[in-house]
Amino acid sequence: MALITINDMRFYAHHGCFEQERVIGTHFRVDLSFTTDTSKAEISDNIVDTVSYLDVYQVVKAEMMTPSHLLEHVARRVGERVLADFSAVDTVNVKVSKLNPPLGGQMDSVSVTLDLAR
Repeated sequence: MALITINDMRFYAHHGCFEQERVIGTHFRVDLSFTTDTSKAEISDNIVDTVSYLDVYQVVKAEMMTPSHLLEHVARRVGERVLADFSAVDTVNVKVSKLNPPLGGQMDSVSVTLDLAR
């Protein structure tokens, strides 16, 4: 079993509870890890024997482009879609961060992290 991680994916998207956030958008960061059996790929050196992280990235990108009110909802959609689209994935950990959230103070980000499994 292997853990594959895609770190610090950056997106400009339209998620948020405030209407203005959904209109003008803001910056988000996504970190995603998943477990899968890579034993065949370790020997074959062939991408068809593993889960392509390029394909996983494309799924994350598509889900990030669908607006949601809550980070919790975005994270759930991303995780469930990875599990649905890649049968070889056993578990997924997804962290969605809103950068510079409009909370009336200075901070880097606010994040939601979910763990999902088959």
